[in-house]
Amino acid sequence: MPKKTIKKYLPSPEKIKQMRILNLFGTMLHDGNLWHLNRRSARGAFAVGLFWAWMPLPFQMVFSAVMAIPLRVNLPLSVALVWISNPLTMPVMLYLSYLIGTVVLKAPPEPFAFEASFAWLIHSMQTIGKPLITGCLLMGITASIIGYFAIDWLWRFSVKKEKLARFLKYKQRRDQR
Repeated sequence: MPKKTIKKYLPSPEKIKQMRILNLFGTMLHDGNLWHLNRRSARGAFAVGLFWAWMPLPFQMVFSAVMAIPLRVNLPLSVALVWISNPLTMPVMLYLSYLIGTVVLKAPPEPFAFEASFAWLIHSMQTIGKPLITGCLLMGITASIIGYFAIDWLWRFSVKKEKLARFLKYKQRRDQR
């Protein structure tokens, strides 16, 4: 079940291979593990994609792809998961990360207003950068670990559920004879 659900929302391999920055990897993109969807590749892709989703950087998809290739996890899934951080969710994610960073660094929070621009990001790094980056790293690592184990558990649960359903169906047919 998770495999069918995940595949429905993934970008096509052709679309991902069109990313110019990935030409750097040449024939490494022909590795079947990057495109095959199984429990191992999915849990790794969740870890990679969720980590980069929390990073306050432009081109998060590229960073996710660049990390997915050497780790040999599902490339389309790791790239798609980065879109958890989008223009609607990014302000909340950055503010939460900033607050966590201030708690960890024991720094007093400073007021700021989020703007979806590269200029704002550069300016903000001078004033709130340390707590923001600390919080983003902590949230990225946490989301990565939770995503890794959650998809692994969900995958295993789904497989066991399907096996049980097949067994019960088989048993019911056998008992009807």
